[in-house]
Amino acid sequence: MTQPSSEDLFRALDATWRAAQFMKRGPWTLREGRGGGQRVSAATTDREVSIGEIADAERAMVAWEQTPLFMIKPRDVALDRQLEGLGYSVKDPVTAYIADIKDVAETFGSAKNFPTWPPLSIQTEMWLDGGIGSERIDVMSRAIGEKTSLLARWKDLPAGTGFAAIDRQIAMVHALEVSPGARRMGVGKQLMQAAAHWALERQALWICVMVTDANGPANALYRSLGMTIAATYHYRVKDKEH
Repeated sequence: MTQPSSEDLFRALDATWRAAQFMKRGPWTLREGRGGGQRVSAATTDREVSIGEIADAERAMVAWEQTPLFMIKPRDVALDRQLEGLGYSVKDPVTAYIADIKDVAETFGSAKNFPTWPPLSIQTEMWLDGGIGSERIDVMSRAIGEKTSLLARWKDLPAGTGFAAIDRQIAMVHALEVSPGARRMGVGKQLMQAAAHWALERQALWICVMVTDANGPANALYRSLGMTIAATYHYRVKDKEH
């Protein structure tokens, strides 16, 4: 079974964590995020661009009242250098992890996990407590295809939540949040296993997450599940003094 390419994963990211609007403008794919965060607001391109084309993308993002932001994939070496020269700094390096979905879908531990859509109010409250506001919950609602939220219980109390959606045969997991009192109790692992079981029942073959490198506990969790690095990217945003 051939592992999906990095471009397959980026396509799944767009489908499962969806911008409010996509616009093709010259070499760019522009995303209107409406407050939903960097992933749904960054501009990307599939070829080398000129300084004038960068300026055109900047104008379009400003017209949406967004700070100009670019997602830099490994092949975007030239664009990375151009943006650095224009005063853009690296922001939030991200690693994408992937695994065969059967390898993650193991027997549950002590927490009970419930797939449900739309999310329950207790899940919304957990996301809000973790800094995932209503704009990002709106992003979940825009996902194409099959999707679900996940609710974990530990010691008979709500302990964690997450969101999963499928693009083709790739299950993407987003917005994993564990309540402070239930951390280091295996709840995050069980949420991932629940997502894998849910997606496996819907013929998904792969499970993928994308996490900032600064989030040490999350990176450790995904490695503990046997997930391997499939892609990396980072953002470029202009320094305030420029």
